[in-house]
Amino acid sequence: MRHPATRTLACMATAAALATAGCADMSERQRGTAQGAAVGAVAGALLGAATGGKAGTGAVVGGALGAVAGNLWSKRQEDRRVALEQATRGTGVEVSRTADNQLKLNIPADVSFDSDSAAIRPGMRSVLDPFAAELRGDAGARVRIVGHTDSTGTTALNEPLSMARANSVRDYLMSRGVPGSQLQAMGRGEREPLADNGSEAGRAQNRRVEIFLREPGA
Repeated sequence: MRHPATRTLACMATAAALATAGCADMSERQRGTAQGAAVGAVAGALLGAATGGKAGTGAVVGGALGAVAGNLWSKRQEDRRVALEQATRGTGVEVSRTADNQLKLNIPADVSFDSDSAAIRPGMRSVLDPFAAELRGDAGARVRIVGHTDSTGTTALNEPLSMARANSVRDYLMSRGVPGSQLQAMGRGEREPLADNGSEAGRAQNRRVEIFLREPGA
């Protein structure tokens, strides 16, 4: 016969697997809470059993803590994601949640900048305007803007170009009322490609601007 603690751990592991499997129909926020609770429950049960405590009690405590940790993706961030996804639909802009609970906008070259230029294209304004509106009044939000190029041209040209593009986005957001203290701009040149630079399609994917929005504590 298996030890009670062993049976409890087996049950917790099964619950974790079921919670993760059941996440498909949940919102991003609900998914984070469920997964955090499941992982926390298993970790708490293991810790309780290993230290001579009750596995069941450890599971309850671990589950509660895990739920909090898994829910760092706040309702505000989820609302932003949905609003920006709707505002940018059909533009080619990708709106997503990162593994570390940041809101990410991936803005491709055909929306953002002309070749060898750091001047924001008109189509990009329709993306940045709703993003700026989401930031106004949220003094705690922090934004990182990262410019990228393809491998065409030299590093000596690509590095400053990617930085200039990130600065253009930062300056535009500031012109729309976002405090500069909340914005960080950086350029990566051709160092972080998404696709093979050997094809035009790949180079087009690599010419992009990424915007990351983080909340305090995330």
